[in-house]
Amino acid sequence: MAELNSKLNLKLSLNFLTLKDFDFKNKKVLVRVDFNVPLDENLNVTNDKRIKESLSTLTYVLEQGAKQVILMSHLGRPDGRIVEKYRLTPVAKRLEQLLRQKVALTEDCIDIKLPDAKNSRVVLLENLRFHPEEEKNDEAFAKKLASYADVYVNDGFGVSHRAHASVHAITRFLPSCAGFLVEKELTVMGKAMINPDKPFIAILGGAKVADKIKLIDNLLAKCDKILIGGAMAYTFYRAQGFSTGASKVDEDGIEVASDLLKKSGKLVSKDANKIILPVDNVVADKFDENANTDTVAIKDIDSGWMGMDIGPLTIDKYKEILKTSKTVLWNGPLGVFEMKKFSRGTEEIAKYLAQLTGKGVTTIIGGGDSAAAVEKFGLSSKFTHVSTGGGASLEFFEGKELPGIKALEDSYNKSITKKNSGKKKKKK
Repeated sequence: MAELNSKLNLKLSLNFLTLKDFDFKNKKVLVRVDFNVPLDENLNVTNDKRIKESLSTLTYVLEQGAKQVILMSHLGRPDGRIVEKYRLTPVAKRLEQLLRQKVALTEDCIDIKLPDAKNSRVVLLENLRFHPEEEKNDEAFAKKLASYADVYVNDGFGVSHRAHASVHAITRFLPSCAGFLVEKELTVMGKAMINPDKPFIAILGGAKVADKIKLIDNLLAKCDKILIGGAMAYTFYRAQGFSTGASKVDEDGIEVASDLLKKSGKLVSKDANKIILPVDNVVADKFDENANTDTVAIKDIDSGWMGMDIGPLTIDKYKEILKTSKTVLWNGPLGVFEMKKFSRGTEEIAKYLAQLTGKGVTTIIGGGDSAAAVEKFGLSSKFTHVSTGGGASLEFFEGKELPGIKALEDSYNKSITKKNSGKKKKKK
């Protein structure tokens, strides 16, 4: 992490303990990971990125001589009951292949006897969300989980925006710290939010303006430009009185979009704007891979046609703006990238950002669909950072407090208070 901090020229204070602050020798270590990975119809893991991202933490703790590493995660949304398709069996199998050592999967996550550490040094507890107490942040449930170990590590950034028992309440019962993944997520993204190298450009896509109003509002104060794409652009068009045909529009977000455009204009000169919209679009006569398509200017979307991607003029315009950037944050695809016919805008910008990364620009992909897009194009390794937390990264960039991180900070402050109290008693 010191190497990463140096590369980013970071002066960011992390108000919680990290792995390097603990001695794990002969300790039982409880690690919250985010193994909520996609499975196919045969229950095989189709994308193991989140599992791979946990390996640095797990390997470190094992190499430091931990007696046993107990992992806990959720999978899917079983709503507090046992659902066979959400068992962690395929996850344990894939982790075992990646770690190259046995991974024991327990029959439940609480009220069980763990396998002997001599035979099973790595243990994965069954799906936390088979119990409703997990999402209710139940203290008794958290205490049972904590009883398995001597130390708690949060390495599940993707769930750190949730006040759940395995992320939040558990820190009250064990010495707690952040794993390498959580530390990296907060280090890279924290730099962008607190002290980014300028110019700082954001690229925002997705559908609903209302879902990203807090994000846009927060970024307006920090970014030099915000490039808009995806279905969200059509809500901004409508806010300016343009016809959008059959394009997807967030009707409830039109007034919000109008207000954001006005605010954007006030933040810069009268003849400029921080929010930049597409100048042309690829449109289709239906939402289908085999639809008839055309490329038109924003004012020329005919009735019955819908916007599906940014056009070539917009791609060139956005590249020109991005050319001088030093920090880029991307959250949300610029078109319906899942369909090849409408993936060009997202793919072209992704490839261009990969080139900029190679020239020293800090490029951050904010998880979710953006991460899925760069994964599809085989570019995940070409960026400074691809977040593992869609919802968590979104809330972080909105400026919200993440309960899982706040819990680590509270645990740290509690340990400092206790330490200082002990020093005073010794002086007496």
